[in-house]
Amino acid sequence: MAFRYAAGLAGGHLLGTADSAAIVVPLHGQFADDAQAYFAPRSLVIVAVIVVVGTIAVSAGGIANLVPVLRWFVRGQRPDPDQRRTATRLLGRQSAILAAVWAASGITYLLFNLDGLAALAIPTLLAVVFGGTAAAFLSLLLTQRSLRPILLAATQGSEGAVIAPRVLTRLVGMWLLSSGLPCLAIVGLVLTRSNGWIIQKNGSVEMPILVVTLVAILIGLPAMILTSRSISDPIREVVDAMAQVERGRIDTVVGVYEKSEIGLLQSGFNRMVTGIGERDRLRDLFGRYVGTDVALRAIKEGTSLSGDVRDAAILFIDLVGSTTLAASQPPQEVARVLNDFFRIVVDAVDDHHGLINKFQGDAALAIFGAPLASEGAASDALVTARTLRDQLKRLPMVDFGIGVSAGPVFAGNIGAENRYEYTVVGDAVNEAARLADFAKTLDQRVVCSAAAIDRADLAECRHWVSDGETTLRGRAETTTVFTPMGNS
Repeated sequence: MAFRYAAGLAGGHLLGTADSAAIVVPLHGQFADDAQAYFAPRSLVIVAVIVVVGTIAVSAGGIANLVPVLRWFVRGQRPDPDQRRTATRLLGRQSAILAAVWAASGITYLLFNLDGLAALAIPTLLAVVFGGTAAAFLSLLLTQRSLRPILLAATQGSEGAVIAPRVLTRLVGMWLLSSGLPCLAIVGLVLTRSNGWIIQKNGSVEMPILVVTLVAILIGLPAMILTSRSISDPIREVVDAMAQVERGRIDTVVGVYEKSEIGLLQSGFNRMVTGIGERDRLRDLFGRYVGTDVALRAIKEGTSLSGDVRDAAILFIDLVGSTTLAASQPPQEVARVLNDFFRIVVDAVDDHHGLINKFQGDAALAIFGAPLASEGAASDALVTARTLRDQLKRLPMVDFGIGVSAGPVFAGNIGAENRYEYTVVGDAVNEAARLADFAKTLDQRVVCSAAAIDRADLAECRHWVSDGETTLRGRAETTTVFTPMGNS
């Protein structure tokens, strides 16, 4: 990583050197009285040495800039506040290194050409400013990808502590490097020659303009590619993360490593995913308490589940001898028996499109046909009753009674404005509870009313047989009851 980072800095420095050469080299011959003196071997050697030394200085400074950060990053350690602050200032320090090297290079060049100082001061200043700006901008783009893992580790838990150029600044910088500054240089060449300010009116500017144009073309393409990638790469990460979320991985996050609009997009995506995760957890928790169908309907309709009267089937199941069980067994054993009992009840009701509306101590109330209407509600309730009979008989220390009824009930929210409970109210609910008490006295342990049989399909009715009439507790009229046939 250190080599890649140093290479990026050196590459940016050399590209900036090419930019400055587009100004200073062609203008030397125009600004000096004796052009050959400035293109002599001695002068070219000085320039080459300054470029080589400057490149080495930039690379060494970049490595020295990076090494303190690599110490904790390579070891996989979590940075302390000082280390975090050092890492987030990497980009600023590298720009300072480049600025210092370019300023020193310009001063050194002028010191070796004191006899032509007046003529070379302006072009050298332009070369330092133009080339240094290009070097800083291109080095930033070249090193950003190498530094990204470090910046992600350093800014973990924050919303992008690294100050990076905004998107508009990057685009303007790309335009300046590839079009603005070269065009400005060409305009300056033409104006200075036409007015005879620095370049003689009979001087030639064709070659300087050609060099500036070629350098602009050569620098413009990589500048455009690097700038576009500095914007498109993090956006692509967000797009890929969105695809992961669409596939159900709501724990997906993207790294945030800068304070530009890109950093805001990344942190905004993370907040959105966090909100989705919280909503899903709430929906899951809500569904565990009121049932999935009720939860989905509440999410769709808000808290307006005011309710209505509809035809539904009710299944009520109650344990027998739960008081004796609690008195004769340790509490943890009682809890285990109840959990096994209710697990079987919940699974059977869910398998047949029912809703466990509530647990009442050692009893449970299941609804079929509400909140989602179902034409086969009665049949589903009767099948569930027979299934529970067969499965619960296998549990040790468990006895029970199951009652099934059907009829019009009010299904909706009951309670105060700030505390609702979705439930069902009606005679069928009361009848199912009384039938469950009556079933405890029967060998089958399961009984249903004629109202449930009348609403069931023919295939399910064949599994039930009439068991006469009885007067249920708390009811004045007799009720015709049915029980499952044999092994049905």
